[in-house]
Amino acid sequence: MVSGLLARFKAKPRLTAKPTPADRLVYAIGDVHGRLDLLDPLISQIADDALTHQPSLRPMLIFVGDYIDRGLQSKEVIDRIIALRAAGAFEVRTLKGNHEEAMINFLADAGAGPEWVEYGGGQTLASYGVIQPKLRGDANDWERTREELGRLIPPSHLTFLSSLELILVVGDYAFVHAGLRPGLSIQDQDEHDLMWIRDVFLNERRPFEKVVVHGHTPEEAPYVGLCRIGIDTGAYATGVLTAVRLYGEERSMIQSKAARLG
Repeated sequence: MVSGLLARFKAKPRLTAKPTPADRLVYAIGDVHGRLDLLDPLISQIADDALTHQPSLRPMLIFVGDYIDRGLQSKEVIDRIIALRAAGAFEVRTLKGNHEEAMINFLADAGAGPEWVEYGGGQTLASYGVIQPKLRGDANDWERTREELGRLIPPSHLTFLSSLELILVVGDYAFVHAGLRPGLSIQDQDEHDLMWIRDVFLNERRPFEKVVVHGHTPEEAPYVGLCRIGIDTGAYATGVLTAVRLYGEERSMIQSKAARLG
């Protein structure tokens, strides 16, 4: 069983609240990594929470990337997000994470396979019914694996992967997978940085143009600082999936947690 936790947090005193556009209710979900068992109850909580606010505009649901790899239900997670978009209750926006980039690279070039499975691609292959090669260095085996994945992946998933966004600005927030490079405007950011950057961004203490909401770097608890809000709580390993709710100047966290056995 999975239980949910809706927990409000107090921002640090120096963090100035930034508003979303008028009556714009926004939810952003951190890195899912194939944990449909955590995503489903989190979506249920978000849906219930949205009903309590009843904004005049359709709520926005933003995923910050890394839907796949490491967890066992990567295919199913993408199915669920596609279904959420089709249902129409939320305006669903999906960002591109470094793990999606790795999968896209493999679909184009079998040579990317050995590196992809280093950080969880094998679980994604398995979710599509594909077994990764036993000999990691065998180029022919990897090409056959790439072709098999290409045959088995639904066209809707290819469309999903090809339409992922790199960055999304809503009001005074910028949503991105990994972060921004300090000193550059949003329009001048490098695509690789948006999906991969860590220390230079995480250690920055000066404000960016917008408060950055991001995933990519897992932390034990959601991070709220002067420059950024980090919502990757390492779902695949910790059993905790986090979303932030943004409504005007309000901020709160919603989490689903895997029940502990014993």
